[in-house]
Amino acid sequence: MCRYFEEVRLGLRSATEAPVTMRTKQKRRVCILLPNKQHLDCTVTVKARAQEVLNSVLKQLGVTDLYIFGLAVLRDNEYLFLDLGLKLSKYFGTRWNRSSITVPFIVFLRVQYYIENGQLILSSKVQQLYYTELRQKVLRSQSRQQEALFFQLAASALQAEVGDLEQRYGNEGEEERCYFLPEDYFPSWLIKRRGRDYLLQHCPALHGDLRGVTRSQATLQFIKEAGSLQDGPVTFYRMRQNKRERRSSILLGVVVKGVHIYEEVEGKLCLLYDLSWTNIDRFTFQGRRFEVSAVGSLCLPELVYYTHSAFHSKHVLRHLTDSHRRHIDTRDAVSYMQQLEDMEASRFYNEAYICDTAGLRQRLQTDNLTSSMSDCSAAAGTSTAWSKEEEEEDEEYFTAEVMVVFVLTVAEFELCVDEPEEVFVDDPAEVSWLAELIRGASVDGAVVFPSSWEAINMEVK
Repeated sequence: MCRYFEEVRLGLRSATEAPVTMRTKQKRRVCILLPNKQHLDCTVTVKARAQEVLNSVLKQLGVTDLYIFGLAVLRDNEYLFLDLGLKLSKYFGTRWNRSSITVPFIVFLRVQYYIENGQLILSSKVQQLYYTELRQKVLRSQSRQQEALFFQLAASALQAEVGDLEQRYGNEGEEERCYFLPEDYFPSWLIKRRGRDYLLQHCPALHGDLRGVTRSQATLQFIKEAGSLQDGPVTFYRMRQNKRERRSSILLGVVVKGVHIYEEVEGKLCLLYDLSWTNIDRFTFQGRRFEVSAVGSLCLPELVYYTHSAFHSKHVLRHLTDSHRRHIDTRDAVSYMQQLEDMEASRFYNEAYICDTAGLRQRLQTDNLTSSMSDCSAAAGTSTAWSKEEEEEDEEYFTAEVMVVFVLTVAEFELCVDEPEEVFVDDPAEVSWLAELIRGASVDGAVVFPSSWEAINMEVK
């Protein structure tokens, strides 16, 4: 009898533990790396979509909007922005469905849409993240013909981070100059060209000229100046000139006002075409084939290149179309802000400037709130549909190469089905520097981050 009750007790314990184990197998850890070298952690279900991760990021950062940022994964040494409506399994493939996986899946929070004026970012936290990513891009810049601009950017960054330069005089009356490291403010090639002593000698004078400029103003000034950097506010996508080419020598750069096309020659980028949105008639993707058609008045031939895969093509096209729409949506506000800045510079209509700036910010906040409410309504409207299909297999998003034509004037899409091709973006080992960010990663162990990184944990229900 005792043995019987013991068996019943063990059976009940197994029954209660089984669902817990099953629930554990249905969870996945996602690590989101931020531009400021912090990281956020969240736990989602195996059937979660990218939107759930973004919702967790918003909650943990304490902001309501990240409209200029996107979640991205690494593929072929470039960032590929996630479609928030897709399941995460579409990006991490079969590895996502393995219940034995304990290492978190890596996602990046990156700037997806660059802007012309930092005042378009109403949240100070988001503005700081934007500034931080631009700072890193400046340090990696190869715009060697814009040397003078790097000194201005370094001065603005020092004013934003250090504040007013304090003059401390030594025995001979010389100002102490070693209050910053050139490596933190100048690209390596510029340090090699000019030397550390030269930078330490001349940069403080430019920093001192900004005395009285607040840190927030210096941050906005840096954002504006970085917009003039040739390879600063730009997202690159590598492409090939023909299908059989092994090395991608063409770089498509998505910028605020259009598209830049470069050719890489002996490690240097040569600008081939600088096309504004008004210069472009249409983009066409057919599988891997990518075509850019300029307006007839430019008399340019049709430009044909090839992406890594049809999967890449879809995401590049979405980034291009969304960037064009963002430019259209914000150009009036940017023009208005420029007028206000011109008025301030000329010292006229100061009272009107203050009033108009407040009114502009109020309108921007209203627009962003309306946009956020619309997004929330759309998400609420689709959540039921997603839940109904949870037990069914999703219709494959990229089961076929798709021809998509985006006409900038009318924004219409045409689709036709060709051969299937599917590529997942789940292999961070392709990027050597990522290993330095996630030291300690193993198949059976969790990712161990450097102690300087801060982590915030949040589980998404």
